[in-house]
Amino acid sequence: MLLDKSAKIILKDCMNLKSNESCLVITDSKLKNIGKILYKNSLKITKKSKLVLTPIPEAHGTEPSKNIANEMLKYDVILMPTTKSLSHTKARENASRKGARIASMPGITIEMMKRALNVDFNKIKIINEKLIKKLENKNIIKITTKKGTNVEFYTKRRKWVSDYGIYTKKGAFGNLPAGEIFIAPLENKTNGTIVVDASVGGIGKVDKTIQIIVKNGFITKIIGGKTANQFKKSLKNKLYKNVAELGIGTNCKAKITGNVLEDEKVTSTCHIAFGNNRHFGGKVDVPFHIDVVIKNPTIYADGLIVMEYGKFNA
Repeated sequence: MLLDKSAKIILKDCMNLKSNESCLVITDSKLKNIGKILYKNSLKITKKSKLVLTPIPEAHGTEPSKNIANEMLKYDVILMPTTKSLSHTKARENASRKGARIASMPGITIEMMKRALNVDFNKIKIINEKLIKKLENKNIIKITTKKGTNVEFYTKRRKWVSDYGIYTKKGAFGNLPAGEIFIAPLENKTNGTIVVDASVGGIGKVDKTIQIIVKNGFITKIIGGKTANQFKKSLKNKLYKNVAELGIGTNCKAKITGNVLEDEKVTSTCHIAFGNNRHFGGKVDVPFHIDVVIKNPTIYADGLIVMEYGKFNA
């Protein structure tokens, strides 16, 4: 069965779960079928495996219950196929600090498991390393698109993170499907216009391009259609409007589906997130994190072109 193959890739190739280790699968009512497949396959490797259900909260980055947070501290490997992301939570961070190897899979689908996990992880790693080499120690990252994006991020002394899907070291953490590099830009510094033409996290593909105006690190205006209005409603306080992340996709098997978990990994895209960034080098700590995905960007690092119209500049 194809899903069993995908589950084995996750458990063996990505996580390197061993027979003497323990595994926790956290899922919810919407994704429990995928949770059960991962749990069933984990039992073929170790008898110390557990499946737990968590309620579906309103926003990505909402803390799980104390019981689940405590449970997370007891396992070697944690898999999180959940509707809303647990990535940017204290519970996840505490489990990582304790040494757990964790893969977050917010909104993962069966099609995504079949398509975007059967990749050459080492190839993604090499692409990520090449990109980071061009971007590290640069101070200003500028992004433009033909549709009107023109925005600058300040990244001085902030570190780029490579997520290529192998979480075999103690405390390793990332998304599956993987394939991106990302950074927390300096707070209060981002300025410009972001035109979203792919998708918005937790909402889906845009019905109409969304124009986001950013001043001094915060969203000040959103213009668009139904998707834009839904996005606007999710920004419940000022810190939710904080420019939290800039990322670039590097997974050649990923495609735009309306599900940001996969969309942000597509090789011809970049993504920008708002809200929480404390867990990867930023300073804003709120129970909220939402990504928007942009197609075919041109990316400059201190004036040098790194990506042109969605293609990497080798």
